[in-house]
Amino acid sequence: MNLASLDLNLLVSLDALLQQRSVTRAAAQMGLSQPALSASLARLRRHFDDELLTRVGNEYRLTPLAVQLRELARIALSGVERVFTSQPEFDPASSQREYTLLTSDYVVAILGDTVAALLAEEAPHTRLRLATHSPAIVDRAEQALLSADLIFMPPGFLTGLSRQDLYRDEWVCVVAADSPVAGAGVGVEDLESLPWVVTYHGPTASTPAIRHMRMLGIEPRVQVVVENFLTVPGLVAGSDRIALLQRRLVELLPLNVGVRALPCPFDAGPLIEAMWWHPVYDGDPEHEYLRDVVARAAQLAVGDASVGIDGGDTR
Repeated sequence: MNLASLDLNLLVSLDALLQQRSVTRAAAQMGLSQPALSASLARLRRHFDDELLTRVGNEYRLTPLAVQLRELARIALSGVERVFTSQPEFDPASSQREYTLLTSDYVVAILGDTVAALLAEEAPHTRLRLATHSPAIVDRAEQALLSADLIFMPPGFLTGLSRQDLYRDEWVCVVAADSPVAGAGVGVEDLESLPWVVTYHGPTASTPAIRHMRMLGIEPRVQVVVENFLTVPGLVAGSDRIALLQRRLVELLPLNVGVRALPCPFDAGPLIEAMWWHPVYDGDPEHEYLRDVVARAAQLAVGDASVGIDGGDTR
């Protein structure tokens, strides 16, 4: 295909149309008239030989091809924006970048406010977007990181990406404060008999501690599955359920939350939190600055437990 013959403005129109699923809303987003964007949609339909948007009742729906194009267009547009906003030297004070971090609520609780404070002080015109990742995003992390800046995951889940370890934590068992187990301590038999609240549970998704427990032959009796950590205490309090949480997160919980943290009766393995990014941004000055901000935030937030300041980047 001769790219020189393509109008890059069509990529902007395509992204807006597929995100908004409405010519009227997409035109308002772009500051264009509805007839102007309708003309762009007609050109896009001719190019792809597909309707892209089809009217069903009072709304538009994406065609199967448009569903495929929706994320591809967003990634492509993000790449174009990175190309044309690049500068010989990066000045945080004048940058107007939006940084997107794919993360869990656990990492937000530990690092979020410190990262935001550093950016507000050093790069006041930037914007920080903290987006929740999911097993589906983790499975296609390399593609996701062409549009997002960083994803936060422990080692062992991702390959082929650049990484920097940030800090250490440890897993603890969480039970209701008034549970009999809270006074007697958690034993291996309790892990097998008590109902569990688990996070990110699925055929290819689980926390490192649950994976390690299964390797030891202990299969949790899963009763509740959630895809965030901060809701776990409320699902454990006042019940006979048990869960695994990070100690640093438990220490941030209110004293009256109704749960108690106990040592795990098995070696849950080390918990290292790391940031990952696409190798294409290894030498990008803006991206290097963001990684430095996150690494400094980890050092400020967890002190001696930080591991990424002097450890460098790894693959």
